[in-house]
Amino acid sequence: MKVLMATDGSLNATIAVQTAARLLQPQNCEIDLLTVAPPFRRIPHSRGGRLRDAYERKILAETLRILEQARDAVRLNGLEARPVSEIGPPADVILRKMVDYDLTVIGAKGRDIQPHVGLGPVASRVVEHSGAPILVGRELVSDRGFRVLVPVDGSMASVRALEAASALFNLDIAEVTLIHIVETPWIHLGLPDEWLDEYELEDADQQPDAGFERELMREAESVIKKAYAALVSTHASIQTMISRGNPANEILSAAEEGQHDLIVLGATGATDLKHRLLGSVSTKVAWNADCSVFISSVAD
Repeated sequence: MKVLMATDGSLNATIAVQTAARLLQPQNCEIDLLTVAPPFRRIPHSRGGRLRDAYERKILAETLRILEQARDAVRLNGLEARPVSEIGPPADVILRKMVDYDLTVIGAKGRDIQPHVGLGPVASRVVEHSGAPILVGRELVSDRGFRVLVPVDGSMASVRALEAASALFNLDIAEVTLIHIVETPWIHLGLPDEWLDEYELEDADQQPDAGFERELMREAESVIKKAYAALVSTHASIQTMISRGNPANEILSAAEEGQHDLIVLGATGATDLKHRLLGSVSTKVAWNADCSVFISSVAD
């Protein structure tokens, strides 16, 4: 298993490295620590060469300091890591390199980012454009042991996300909560109230929406049951819940109320009208969550 941990030496990046080191399966784990230095800006005068040399010496020393700090954080959890450095735009470098790894770890924010911002510009771009598994690392929050929230919808994306998380992270000792969200329909499928009044439907179950609602609940129960069956043989502590509403909002609410340390999400990169209007659930959750978020991307 190959893991890429990107760090710029900021507090959030250090926290992400520490959290990932605690969550990862230690067996056969190869870790590369990546620091990306900004390129030297060309100065159009005769001193440009000397300034470039001075810049390169300074950036090399700073890069080595950042990487050594990150290695110490990894070693605290009994793991070793290989330092790697590159020069270029950080998001571009991370996106290019991450396709060669089983997991890429990033901090939620970089240096000089306002505390109220959910994701910094580099993390936001990497999450939005990533086509490979990624962990946005934040501090572990639970005071009752390691807790994981796994939204499931029956899709291949959620199935593969759960498989990937089980392979990458030490979930055997975790408390796992499976959640399925019955998404609030965009439109009311029934006929106008005036039509119902006119024909005086006596039984609520006769209303056009009733059958649709029952079918949604049956589907939700089936999805939860299948996900539970897939995990119960390897996980001692599994809880299930069904919620109703906007998926991103319900996931965030459940994660906060349950004091979860990690949210496991599958993303398909869908580009249909619904996703363009509502935005990506995985991006919204990664932006607003108080805990770490793992996103396993699959092709549409």
